[in-house]
Amino acid sequence: MTTDVYARVTDTIIAELEKGERPWLKPWNAEHAAGKITRPLRHNGLPYSGINVVMLWAEAMEKGYNAPLWMTFKQAQELGGHVRKGEHGSLVVYANTITKTEQNEETGEDVEHHIPFMKGYTVFNIEQIDGLPAQYYATAQAPQLDTAQRLDHAEQFFRNTGAIIKHGGKKCSNLLHFLVAIFIYQFLHKIH
Repeated sequence: MTTDVYARVTDTIIAELEKGERPWLKPWNAEHAAGKITRPLRHNGLPYSGINVVMLWAEAMEKGYNAPLWMTFKQAQELGGHVRKGEHGSLVVYANTITKTEQNEETGEDVEHHIPFMKGYTVFNIEQIDGLPAQYYATAQAPQLDTAQRLDHAEQFFRNTGAIIKHGGKKCSNLLHFLVAIFIYQFLHKIH
């Protein structure tokens, strides 16, 4: 396995592209209680950024993870959990710069050099970890609204679109009106 972090990131992206996948497109699934469809999250709820988002989305898609939460082996232990035997972690990277000050031999002045670096480390999806507190495993619950609340919510949605909605008649003047009418009809009948 390649140990160069840059090569590992590049290899992951190329492998996804060769499979016909675009790893920067999220595999949309919001079954986990962490909320709406989201970027991958650290154990403390902070979102990952940059290339880590792409890398973890690709891992989640490949391995079928629904939960957006990821943590290191040590973080899992600190929370009372343990990574299941045989599980393999996923690469994330930390990129930054260090500043090195050197004295210019000709002028005697201090000169700062900013040196970029990238460090790779391994994280596990919470679906690979047992024994974490219950909130890490919670799944999203569908909102529980009674019929009147659902109708009010639907009416507000359609008011907010600014669309002119007419009831009645036997024909539609164009395809878009027809499709909207069908959608409204089906939507309103599903919630009764």
